[in-house]
This record gives sequence, C-alpha cells and structure tokens, in this order.
Amino acid sequence: MKKIINYINLPNLVKQIKIQKSKIVLVGGCFDILHLGHVRFLNEAKKYGLVLVALESDATLTRLKGLKRPIHTQIERAEVLSNLKTVDYVIMLPEFTKDEEYVNLTNNISPDFIAVTSGDPILIKKQTQANQIGAQIIMVPKISTPSTSQLAKLLHLD
Repeated sequence: MKKIINYINLPNLVKQIKIQKSKIVLVGGCFDILHLGHVRFLNEAKKYGLVLVALESDATLTRLKGLKRPIHTQIERAEVLSNLKTVDYVIMLPEFTKDEEYVNLTNNISPDFIAVTSGDPILIKKQTQANQIGAQIIMVPKISTPSTSQLAKLLHLD
C-alpha cells in the first residue's frame, strides 16, 4: 500500500477511506527535523483513527521559516513520516499561499478529527474549520522539547 499520496490523488484516497468507514485524523505540518514532540503528537493522533499528514511544500517552508529551510526536501520528509507506524498517509501539498486553500483541503478530506498542539498560533482558524465540517479538535499538549527551528539554530542550520 502506497503511503505517500500526491495532492491530486487525494479525492481517490478519501473515497477509499470513506468506503472503509474509517475515522480520519488530519494532521498538518512541516516535520523538517523529526523530534520527540512530533513523535508524541503523532502517537496521540493515532489513538483516534487513520492519520493523514498534510505535509507542507518546500516553497511554503522557505516562505514561513526562512531561506535556509527546509533542511530536508518534502519527499525526504515524506519518506521519513511514511515509515512511522503512526502515520497512515502523507499528503504531498503543493505550495499554499492562501487560507482558502487550507479550507478546501480540509473540506475535501472532511476528517473526523483535526489534531493540533496546544498553543497553535492558528488554533481559532482550525477550530472554525472543524466546526464547519463537524470535526472534533484533538488538543495535544506541547512538550518541553526543542522545536525544529530551535534545533536548526543549535546545529547552525538556520
């Protein structure tokens, strides 16, 4: 079974999952340097159903995080994530520049759950979207471990 899915093939995947009547947990992120916070976050999300990771593009990471990012390409990040037992599918996102694109993504998947980390800066947007599609927010406590950005600075990669 192929776990890395091109964005254009997302409708086929969602249709297949809905036929199986599996619960879908949507997770979004960069996952540039995988760390303990990511692992615990994904472990918690997995308790609720099939985990679909919407993986940000390289261009989006560069725009959001700076010129020296990503450290790993999207395909490299996808390969790492797809080898975790807690990740069922990795969706390779194209470059998104507008909120509407994320809204469309969420509407197209229509997940049962959206997993977020406490302190998520766009929690209100995610909660609004969840309410519109009838999904529940899974709030995963943030652990005190260095973030990818902090790790990159420590390693002089940023």
